[in-house]
Amino acid sequence: MRKIQMKTPIVEMDGDEMTRILWRVIKDKLLLPHIDLKTEYYDLGLLYRNETGDAVTARAAEAVKRLGVGVKCATITPNRQRMEEYPQLTQMWPSPNATIRSILDGTVFRTPIVIDCIRPAVRNWERPITIARHAYGDIYKAAEMRTREPGECVMTFRGKSGREETLSVQSVPGPAIWQGVHNKESSIRGFARACFSYAVSMKQDLWFSSKDTISKVYDGCFKEIFEDEFRSFKSEFERLGITYFYTLIDDAVARVIRSKGGYIWACKNYDGDVMSDMVSVAFGSLAMMTSVLVSPDGEYEFEAAHGTVTQHYYKHLKGERTSTNPMATIFAWTGALRKRGELDGVPELTEYADRLEKACLDTLTSGIMTRDLVLLTEPGFNATAVSSDEFIETVASRLCRNAPL
Repeated sequence: MRKIQMKTPIVEMDGDEMTRILWRVIKDKLLLPHIDLKTEYYDLGLLYRNETGDAVTARAAEAVKRLGVGVKCATITPNRQRMEEYPQLTQMWPSPNATIRSILDGTVFRTPIVIDCIRPAVRNWERPITIARHAYGDIYKAAEMRTREPGECVMTFRGKSGREETLSVQSVPGPAIWQGVHNKESSIRGFARACFSYAVSMKQDLWFSSKDTISKVYDGCFKEIFEDEFRSFKSEFERLGITYFYTLIDDAVARVIRSKGGYIWACKNYDGDVMSDMVSVAFGSLAMMTSVLVSPDGEYEFEAAHGTVTQHYYKHLKGERTSTNPMATIFAWTGALRKRGELDGVPELTEYADRLEKACLDTLTSGIMTRDLVLLTEPGFNATAVSSDEFIETVASRLCRNAPL
């Protein structure tokens, strides 16, 4: 069988633990037999990030800006426990995802992968809900401090003109903690435009939520910018019969639970971090969630929305059989391949991504799935729990049977 030829490489960012193991299996079984795969490889595994002083993460992000499309495996963000597990670490390196998002200054769109045999925990949800998460600033680029004595904290801005503005944050009678967060108007505008453009492309309603009643300046700025940017999209929204509306985050949560789904919910950085996990688990599993970071300049970085599956990794090291769900990682690859094919004018690559996704979904609906999904299926559905390798092998066989002549 002739392999599909690629014109431009995809930036490949390897990861950690069980997802790193699955990454190799997916490439060997599902990609390399069918595609003359061209990638620019970066090892974002924790130990190599430590070895390079985390410079490899920045290099990978810059490569995505240069080549336009990247795909990333799940990675470890070390905490104190990880420092004990990996004593060679020189510091608790920051989240690679946060670093990449900061450099690309994009918006993360996360959508559940839905199958009929697994109904959402929220029974009235009928269609997927896409979370659009702003991917710059807020607590992810915060300055933090802990003080031990009474005193006052002030916030000062020094303009390039030499003008200063100072605001008293709070006076405290004893020990306290402090956090300074920021965002950029250019990033918020890029976030708003990305959300409106995505809504138009998907022909779906767009909701945006924040808490401007409490954060009148910070969240109020988000609200004002969204309203301003919407003016450029209003006629297109009307033509498509879709709507945009703003509401407070607490009201949005209540509306989401009562809704039938089928829209895009735009959230600030932290809100999107939390709500995307809530939506994914309510629809089934974190391993059944697509995730793509879209930059204002049109670069795309696809990834799995879950972690490195540490418990399964330790079982794997002991030689035990594991049943880790590879769906999100496979769909990260299909998303990157589809986008590469669209940008380069290689329809065979786009068609292959579609066929691979269909082979995965057909395998699941036939009842062959990893253990996490078996436990979520509807009563009466005949499902068989298989190992990760067995699931990927079944997908590979189905893919070959359905290959075009």
